[in-house]
Amino acid sequence: MKKSLIFILLFGLLLSRLSFAQKILTDTETFDHRDCFSGPFAEYDSWLSIITKSVQRKAKTDEELARRLAAFKENFTRESFDHYKESIECSVFKYPVGNLTVSGYVMKPKGQTDVPVLIYNRGGNGRYGAVVFGAMVANLFPMAEQGFAIIGSQYRGAFDKEVVKGKYDEFGGSDVLDVVKLAKYIPYIKDANPLKVGMYGSSRGGMQTFLAMQKMPEVNAVASIAGASDLLRELEFRQSMENVYKVRIPNYDVDKEAELEKRSVVKWVDELDKSVPILIQHGDRDERVSVENAKWLANALEKSEHPHRLSIYKNEGHGWSPKTKPTAMKELADWFHQHL
Repeated sequence: MKKSLIFILLFGLLLSRLSFAQKILTDTETFDHRDCFSGPFAEYDSWLSIITKSVQRKAKTDEELARRLAAFKENFTRESFDHYKESIECSVFKYPVGNLTVSGYVMKPKGQTDVPVLIYNRGGNGRYGAVVFGAMVANLFPMAEQGFAIIGSQYRGAFDKEVVKGKYDEFGGSDVLDVVKLAKYIPYIKDANPLKVGMYGSSRGGMQTFLAMQKMPEVNAVASIAGASDLLRELEFRQSMENVYKVRIPNYDVDKEAELEKRSVVKWVDELDKSVPILIQHGDRDERVSVENAKWLANALEKSEHPHRLSIYKNEGHGWSPKTKPTAMKELADWFHQHL
């Protein structure tokens, strides 16, 4: 009886240690931590099974089904899945912001210590553009593998149905606090250096980066990928975005111009900390956010004598092509390694 009790106690202690060892964030405020490589994403075949069922519901013909599955297998190979499962630690978690609960994620390369931290700000709005597992595999794991811990927010309302109905994502309003709050957890990221912090974002995430940067003195360097720098002028290029603004931005109908200026970095570029260098990446054939945004921002930074680099990639759209992606990602990684 005593031996059984001792075994149970030792086994429980072992499990608790293993659980602690697998936790990337060691703070006491975040909760509901789950390994990214768990559940349906524990194995490649179970992930493929979910994708197959999803495509089967959407595909109208057998040819379309075959084409979509072939594209998935080409973009997300078994080899890359197995590679990242072995080389990257990743978990999703929840954290409080005011009276709301927000979802987040954190990852780091296995076997590396004292790595710089990057805050990643996603694009989209509400649930659209949330950082799902496929987005991690495609865009974040390759970056983390370059020697970075990455932490990010899904923004309020991404997964909670009640919050979605409440329209809490204000597209650069109170949701910016979801990004700012992450700074509190950076010192608790395992094997990370809390004094080396960068931040970058894609599309809407570029705007989010500059808004959050004003409230985050911890950030030492930033980058914007395909971001809008002047939302009012951008409406001339993509008028359909007004449908998003009307739903998401408070007081938009009352004072449209003022609300868009609050979210347009070119309008307050002089307020940015000039000790924080800025990388701007954009494709010259971007059909969603005009490349002119990158040029407007670069010109404003030039006038303000703010250190920056403008990189415009020819024949590239809103997302990098497989041919260009390694080059663009290397530039991004080199930028942060140089300035952090």
